Amino acid sequence: MGQQNHHALSEVLDQLDASIEGDQIAIADVIEALGGRSFASLILVFSLISTSPASAIPGITAMVAVIVFTLLVQMMAGRDAVWLPDFITRRQLETEKLRTGIRWLRKPVKFVERFLKVRLTFLFHRPWLWLPQVLILCLTLFMPFLELIPASGSIASAVIALFAAGLLTRDGAMVIASFVVLSGVVVLVWQIGF
Repeated sequence: MGQQNHHALSEVLDQLDASIEGDQIAIADVIEALGGRSFASLILVFSLISTSPASAIPGITAMVAVIVFTLLVQMMAGRDAVWLPDFITRRQLETEKLRTGIRWLRKPVKFVERFLKVRLTFLFHRPWLWLPQVLILCLTLFMPFLELIPASGSIASAVIALFAAGLLTRDGAMVIASFVVLSGVVVLVWQIGF
């Protein structure tokens, strides 16, 4: 297990934590802090924010859904650099809630990192990679409505976080884990809806 992979998720949180200043931070500053070419890091951070207590920020689940959808479309199109519309990049997040979310995430992230390693890398090549990307895209379309169902938005965000963690660390097992959790989300929504 490579040292770089082993601590990759914590390093992303460290980068985000170091970028926080003042009472609010713009989405554009988060993107700058994590690097405008790191699609996986950005998807991971925004999905983790929506999974954590920072999800209490009004509209955060819907905003994360739009961000992840936009980033995934660009990844699938082969773009080299991230682009997000101004109405998203100008959006401000409360830094205190963001810091609370980062602190809360430290333990689960460290736990997950113990199991990370490069494996099942065929899942990161086309056409295999299209399957998780399309499934996550579909999930983001439903996420704004999941805000109406307690905790379901956070679970959906956790699915995306697992996918992004796998993508960032080249761990195909994380991608498969995201499929398993996604199946649970589908069952939950089906039972509640019907």
